[in-house]
Amino acid sequence: MIAMQYGFTLPADYDMAIIRQRIAEKGPMLDHFDGLLLKSYLHAERGTASAENLYAPFYVWRDSAAMQRFLGSEGFARLVEAFGWPSIRIWPVWDAYLSPQARHARFATREIQPIPPYAPLDALRQEQHAQLQRDVERGALAAISAFEPTTWTRVNFRLWNEIPATPLPGQHYAVGHVSQP
Repeated sequence: MIAMQYGFTLPADYDMAIIRQRIAEKGPMLDHFDGLLLKSYLHAERGTASAENLYAPFYVWRDSAAMQRFLGSEGFARLVEAFGWPSIRIWPVWDAYLSPQARHARFATREIQPIPPYAPLDALRQEQHAQLQRDVERGALAAISAFEPTTWTRVNFRLWNEIPATPLPGQHYAVGHVSQP
């Protein structure tokens, strides 16, 4: 599995209703895309939950062939025409919990942290698995733990129906739609 995210930082005065409308119209188009295990259409509005206006979909792909089919598709070409050529982050997935209830998520959190030099990756993977399990027990509808060995970072991505009472680190998003087979 491969996790993938790109994002667009929008101007501070951008009307985020345009993004919400775009998600409502285009979100269902990927509901049955071959090889897509999950796509969450994420946005964040500048203010209390985010320092910037963001549009930042997060994907989980079965394999690189499925991801490449999407990146070569007309849909991605139209996105690029509308918002520009994005930098795409890609992480090999360590662990994923993808509940069928994820399609009802209303909130998402994403935490990216550096991996310390020479960290024992097996031990880190086990720690991340334990954290994923704790978050599922706290109500996460989907949970992905992954890492990126070029910049040596790890990512924890979670979908929630309700944000837990305990503060969560990282970027917070609203979820406009979830595509899931």
